[in-house]
Formats: sequence, structure tokens, C-alpha cells
Amino acid sequence: MAEILASKPVVQAMGDDIRPRVERLKELGITPTLAIVRVGNRPDDLSYERTAIKRAESLGIATRVFELDEFVTEYELESQLHAINVDPSIHGCLLFRPLPTFMDEKKICDELAIEKDVDGISTAALGAVFTDSSEGFAPCTAEACIKMLDHYGIEIEGKHAVVVGRSLVIGKPVAMLLLKRNASVTICHSRTKDLHRMMRAADIVICATGRPHAYGPVHFSPGQTVLDVGINFDMNGNLCGDVDFDAVEPIVASITPVPGGIGSVTTSTTMEHTLRAAERVARQSGALQ
Repeated sequence: MAEILASKPVVQAMGDDIRPRVERLKELGITPTLAIVRVGNRPDDLSYERTAIKRAESLGIATRVFELDEFVTEYELESQLHAINVDPSIHGCLLFRPLPTFMDEKKICDELAIEKDVDGISTAALGAVFTDSSEGFAPCTAEACIKMLDHYGIEIEGKHAVVVGRSLVIGKPVAMLLLKRNASVTICHSRTKDLHRMMRAADIVICATGRPHAYGPVHFSPGQTVLDVGINFDMNGNLCGDVDFDAVEPIVASITPVPGGIGSVTTSTTMEHTLRAAERVARQSGALQ
């Protein structure tokens, strides 16, 4: 039976670290503040917004929601992001995506200042990840994978990691974060030949393709650590991951569940990034040594 890499103890440990740092800033007159920018009223955006606000409140972090109409123009959205960029009381910004199809999403993401881009969506922030720069923040889900491995004491250095998925949200950035930690990384995708053999040869497998229950026993072998980043719904409408958990769990050494895995750690990582952004401002002003 595999060790279940549950989010709850990771989130609790992160909270224990974040809260006193938030209080220290508040004593200096600085309240870490996250702006949430939402276009329209998609149910999944509203659900995550409620989750993010609740997590922020539990940590002492303030939130400000900027709701825009689904037919907002690119200029209006860009103007809102610019206002956030120049507002010294806001330290981080979370822009919900996908944006409406008539918008140039990449162009809009690049309007966000790197120091406030706490989810690593801009070209500048992603460039920092790929060049090992500390200037920006990595995408939160990608960093959440590293935090999960670290919390459970799963060694990264010298291990072979296979990342299934090549998006800029998870696949590519998490591969860079693993490489930075001295893993040997293979990036696979839907057109990889003999994908099951590639996955079975890894020490760590991260699945991030958004395909419900796409990976079963044939893809895994004993001793592996499996991080399932997929957020999907099965035919019965139940939340599930990319991995067939029930079939794979008896085989591998450790595995994240869905729900109860990477998702909650991602939300806490967003809050930690907001705190780090506020601490950076405090250090630059000389308020924090």
C-alpha cells in the first residue's frame, strides 16, 4: 500500500511558517494583500475565488477582488492591471484564466508587473524560472509539486523525474524546478512513443495532462512517487485526477490523491508568494532587515 501524500499536513506546515511572518509585517504597518482579478462569473473561478479568500483570511493576508464584466475590453482589463501594478498597497495579483477567447491572453498577462505576478503567468516571470533567476515567482502549481516532495522527505537530487505534460502552467516550469534541484528530467506528452515505458522507468512521475484516469497500472512500477496534478471530472461527475488512483495506489511507493493533493498546496503557495512579495517591498523600503 502506497503512502498517501495528502495536502493537509503540507498546508498546515506552510501556514505555521506564513502566519508569524505576516504578523511581523503587520507590526511594521504592512498588510500583505492579494488582488484577485476575475473576468465574468465562471463557476470554477467563483469556487476558487472563495477558496483563495478563505485561505488568505486564515493566514492574515488581505484580498481585494476586482470583478470585470465578461465583455470587458482588452484596454479596460489592461488598465485594471496597470492600476494594480502601481498600487503600493497591493503586493500580489492573481488573474483568473482562461480569459475570453476574443482577448490576446499572452499580451494581457505580460501587462502584469513581475514583482506582483505571484502565479508566474507573464513571460518575464516564466523567463526567470527558466534562467534560475530569483526576480519572479514560479507558477504556483509547479512550485506546489516541489513543496509536496520536500514536506514528505522525497529526495529529488539525482533522481529521474518524468513530467507528463508540456504546458507553461505546470509541465515545463515544474521540469525546470526539478532540474534546478538536480534531478534528471524527461518531459513527455501525448505523442511520446512508448510513454508507458518512459513513465515506468522514472523515480518520480508528475502527471499534468488534464485527461481523467488516463494513466493506469501499465504506466507505473514499484517504488515510484506519483504526483497527480490533473483536475478532471469522471463520467459520474466526480472530481478525479489524470491517474487511475485505485488501480495505481497498490503498485507505487507514494501518490497524491485527487482531491486532497496538489490543489490545496497550490492555494497556499499563492499566499506564500504574496507574502514574499510584501516582504520584498518591506526590505526595499528598509522596514524589514
